Amino acid sequence: MGALPERAVAMLAAVHARPGLTRAEASRVLGIGTGGAAEVVGRLVGERLLAEGPVVPAVGRGRPTRRLTAHPEGPLVLAAVVTHESWRVDAVELGGASVAGLSGRHSGEPAGAVLAELRRSVEDLRARFGDRVRGLGLAGPGIVLDERWLDATVLGWTDVDLWSVWPDAGVLVADNDATLAALAESRRGAAVDARLALHLRVDAGLGGAVVEAGRLLGGARGAAGEFGHLPMGDPAVRCACGARGCWGTAVDGGALARLLDAPEPRDPVTYARQVLARDDDAARAAVATVAAALGRGVAGLVNALDPDVVTLGGLGAELLAAAPGELDAACRAGLMRFRGGTPPPVVAARLGEDGPLTGAAERVWDRWWARLRR
Repeated sequence: MGALPERAVAMLAAVHARPGLTRAEASRVLGIGTGGAAEVVGRLVGERLLAEGPVVPAVGRGRPTRRLTAHPEGPLVLAAVVTHESWRVDAVELGGASVAGLSGRHSGEPAGAVLAELRRSVEDLRARFGDRVRGLGLAGPGIVLDERWLDATVLGWTDVDLWSVWPDAGVLVADNDATLAALAESRRGAAVDARLALHLRVDAGLGGAVVEAGRLLGGARGAAGEFGHLPMGDPAVRCACGARGCWGTAVDGGALARLLDAPEPRDPVTYARQVLARDDDAARAAVATVAAALGRGVAGLVNALDPDVVTLGGLGAELLAAAPGELDAACRAGLMRFRGGTPPPVVAARLGEDGPLTGAAERVWDRWWARLRR
C-alpha cells in the first residue's frame, strides 16, 4: 500500500486508539468538518482499512452517525512474547483485539529451539492471513539492544537475534517485555492520560520503563528501564548479571526461596506463585518481606522520577495483592516529605500478562502509521 494523506492516517490512528469512535466524534478529534471526515472515511472503507457499523441515533439535534471499527478483511499485525517459561504469538487487528493466536511452553531450551517454534507459528499465521499481515513485534525476557539483540541472563541466552523469527518482515520491532508492557499500560491500561508513568514488572528479576505523554523513554540503545539492577538489594547476593546487590534479587522467587531456606528455584516465577498461594506463617512472612523491598525501591524511583502513577505487572501485581499494607508502608516511609500528602498511586497493571503482547502490537502499529505517511 502506498502513502495516505495525513488526515487518513490520523483517522486510522484515532479509531485504533478508540475502537467504536463515531464518524462525528472522529471529525471533532481531528479538527475537520463532517464533510471532510465523510470523505476520509469513504476512502478508508473503500481500501478495506476501516468498516462502518449501523447508524447511531443522534444526541440532541445532531445528525445520525456511524461507529468506525476494524475492517473484517483489514490489516493485522503479529505480536509475540517469549517468557522464561513460554512463548505466544497473536494476530491483532486495528483497535487492539486479537483475532487468532498460538502458544507453547519451553523449559529453558537453547534460544534457537524456542525461536524456531515461534518462527513456525508466525509462518502459520502469515499463511492463514496472507498479505493482511503488516509486521511483527516481539517482547523478550531480558535486555534487547538496538531493537534486535536479546540477552536473557536467567535463561543463559546472549546475543540472540530476534529478527530471525521473520527475517524479511516489512516492519519488525523487538523490545524488553517490561518496556512494552509499560507502553501498553499508557495506551490501553492503568496509565492512560498520565503525564509521566512508571511501570515495573517483576518476573525472573525486575524490569520497567518510563513513559512520558505516551512516549517511551528508551535510552541510547533502547536498554533504559533496567531498574532491577539498581543496587537496592542485599550486597551479599550476586545477580545473574554479574553485579552484587541488585534490587531484582530482593523481590523475585529467588528472594522468597532464600527467606524460606529453600534451594534456588529452577523456575523462580512458578516458585514465587507457589509461595504466594501458601497459607502458612513462614510463607506470609517471606511475602511481606519481599513486598516491603519492592515498596522501598518504588519510593526511590518516585523520588527520582516524579511519576503521576506507578503500575506493577507480573509478580509485582501479585505481591501488591498479597501484602498491600507492607508494600504501601515501605513505600511511604521512603518518600521525601513533600510527597507524603499526595503520593502517586501504586496500582496493579490493568492488562496483566497481556501487557507485553499488547505493547508489541502497539509498536508495530506506530511504525506502520509512519510508513503510511511517507
